[in-house]
Amino acid sequence: MKTRDFYYTLPKELIAQTPAEPRDHSRLLVLHRESRALEHRHFYDLPDYLEPGDLLVVNDSRVLPARLYGNKEGTGGHMEFLLLQQREPMVWEILVKPGKRAKPGARFSFGEGKLTGEILEVLEGGNRLCRFSCAGEFYETLEEIGKMPLPPYITEELGDRERYQTVYSKELGSAAAPTAGLHFTPELMEKLRDKGVGIETVTLHVGLGTFRPVKEEEITDHKMHTEHYVLPERTAKAIQQAKAEGHRVIAVGTTSCRTLESVASFHGEIRPCAGDTGIFLYPGYEYKVLDGLITNFHLPESTLIMLVSAFAGYDFTMEAYRVAVEEKYRFFSFGDACLIL
Repeated sequence: MKTRDFYYTLPKELIAQTPAEPRDHSRLLVLHRESRALEHRHFYDLPDYLEPGDLLVVNDSRVLPARLYGNKEGTGGHMEFLLLQQREPMVWEILVKPGKRAKPGARFSFGEGKLTGEILEVLEGGNRLCRFSCAGEFYETLEEIGKMPLPPYITEELGDRERYQTVYSKELGSAAAPTAGLHFTPELMEKLRDKGVGIETVTLHVGLGTFRPVKEEEITDHKMHTEHYVLPERTAKAIQQAKAEGHRVIAVGTTSCRTLESVASFHGEIRPCAGDTGIFLYPGYEYKVLDGLITNFHLPESTLIMLVSAFAGYDFTMEAYRVAVEEKYRFFSFGDACLIL
């Protein structure tokens, strides 16, 4: 398939700049794969579609305040760093602006010297490896001086940085939020548990490759970024039990989806494990674990709309997006959600 097959026209005003308040009052477009029917609901209606014994798998990764503003030592030149992935203790792969100032050996200071960094290496593609040092604990310092790395299409300031975290986030490490989970409230999760719906976690630390457009004409020529995942023993057992008892496994977000399908594809079964995945799901892929998917509306020509098309069917997905634009749903990270069953 061609990348252009996944293009759709999106009016700029439909790109959500602020999250819904309360979280679960976002809209929910329900896609029924078998009947190809669409329903217009709200996220707080989610329990209506789930049965006792169904299992939701959520990504508990927590977003780092990974955007740093500082100065180059010696010249005072203004710099912006974005932490992408930890490579070893205190050594991170980063994105730098402006890049020409960040040559190996260059040193930078952030938060009036609370954090310093030295460029070790320029990587293929222009990212850098940087070794950081600070007087205090690294993550505490980051919490103090770092900014939330909102996607480039969100131009408004975020008043409360917790609104770019899921209510169940726990494991620090993402450069972007697993946004399908932003719609959940503690009360909604309690309601689901009371109904007998299981909720278990995986961890996949989201990289900025999530937002990179597919530039190749043929989608199969696209090289996926890799992300680190962990599938705990408790979650593996819950999935195995749900499947054995004929219940549905529903991934909350494309990150949870990629984790489960990676494990099943790499190991031939669901089992506790950790690793890195660059799995690319597009039409023609046969899902091995998922019976349902909760996800937001994704960018045109992105790997994520391709993932959704592989699950819901290409024609049905593109029709659903056309209807969503027509009905003025809110798109992308702070936008509305889809439930695909």
